[in-house]
Amino acid sequence: MKFALFSLMLNLPNALTGETFTTQQKFQNVLKQAELAEKLGFDAYGVGERHGAPFLSSSPPVVLTAIAARTSRIRLLTTVTVLSVLDPVRVAEDYATLDHLSGGRLELIIGKGNDPRHYPLFGIKEEEQWESLAERYDLLKRLWNEENVTWQGQYRTPLDKVTTQPRPYQKSIPVWHGSASSPLSTELAAKYGEPIFSSNGFHPMAKYKALIDHYRERWEYYGHDPKDAIVGAGGGSLYLADTKEEAIRRYKPYYEAFSSTDSAKHNQSPFKSLEDTVENGPTLVGSPESVIEKVLTYHRAYGHQVLSIGADGLSESEQLEQIERFAKDVMPVLRREIPSTVWDGKELTLQQA
Repeated sequence: MKFALFSLMLNLPNALTGETFTTQQKFQNVLKQAELAEKLGFDAYGVGERHGAPFLSSSPPVVLTAIAARTSRIRLLTTVTVLSVLDPVRVAEDYATLDHLSGGRLELIIGKGNDPRHYPLFGIKEEEQWESLAERYDLLKRLWNEENVTWQGQYRTPLDKVTTQPRPYQKSIPVWHGSASSPLSTELAAKYGEPIFSSNGFHPMAKYKALIDHYRERWEYYGHDPKDAIVGAGGGSLYLADTKEEAIRRYKPYYEAFSSTDSAKHNQSPFKSLEDTVENGPTLVGSPESVIEKVLTYHRAYGHQVLSIGADGLSESEQLEQIERFAKDVMPVLRREIPSTVWDGKELTLQQA
C-alpha cells in the first residue's frame, strides 16, 4: 500500500486549549507537515479545496507550489480540485505551471466537492454540478493534450484556436476522480480509463463499496483491462494511542468540536458518536493494531492501493505525534501486507482514453 498525507487546512480553536492558529501559522503548519511527510516516507501530500470557514484551502495550486519548493520527491495531490465550478483554462494554466515548478510531481484529484457554499460563489447551480464537471473536464483534457483548441459549451465562453501556456511538464498529468456520493463520478472515471479516489470518510463501508464496484463494472464495459483499475481511499480521522480506549478518550474533544460545524453537519453522517464511527465507520482512531486491522478489512472490500490520512484539527505537537506514529507503527505493516504498483515509477501509469 502507498500513503498520502493530506490537509483541508481546517482551522478551528483547539478543542483542549481554545487556541487557534493565525492564518499565517496555519500556512506554515501545512508546509512543515508536507516536509515531515516526505522525511517520514509518505508517498504523496495533498491539499484540498474549500471556499469558506473553517477551512483556509481556497488556493491549492498556490499552497502546493510552496510545498514543491520545500520538497524533492513526494507526489503532490489536489484533494480535491473542485472542477465543477472552475474555469478549465485557468486550471490548465495554473496546474501546468505547478507541474513544471514541481518537476513533474503533480496529480489532480477532480470532483464536484462536498461543500455547497462554492456554487453561488462561482455562479453554478447545485443541480448542474455533474453536467458542469463533465463538460469542464472534457475541455481541460483537450487543453492539456491538444493545441489550437476550438470549443463551445454551456459553462464558459467559446474558445477559438487556443493553446494554453505553459504546456504540462509531464507527458500526461495524472488525474484521479474523487468519489463520494454519485455513480456519475465513477462513470466519468471509467469512461476515461482513469483511477478513482473514494472519500471513505463519513458513511458506512457499503455506500463507498457500491461506488467502487460500479467503477469496476463500468471500467470493463468501456473495454479496459480489469487489472488496470486503480482505487485510492481516505481513512477518516486519524488518532493513535496505546489502546483503542485511550485513543477514543483523547480524540473525542476534537471529534465533538468538528461535528458541531456546519461543514460536518452537511455530510449527514449516520454515526451517532465517536464510538459508533470507530466501531462501524472508516475513522482510524485506535491502537496501531486495531487501525491496521481496520485498513485490512476495508482493503478486502475496496481493493485500494493508496490510503490517505489527515491530522487536521489537532495541535501542532499532536499532529507531529500522530504522523510520526502512523509512519512508524502502521505504514510498514500495510506496505508489506498490501501490494501496490502506484507511484513505483515517477509517474502514475494510466490507461489513456
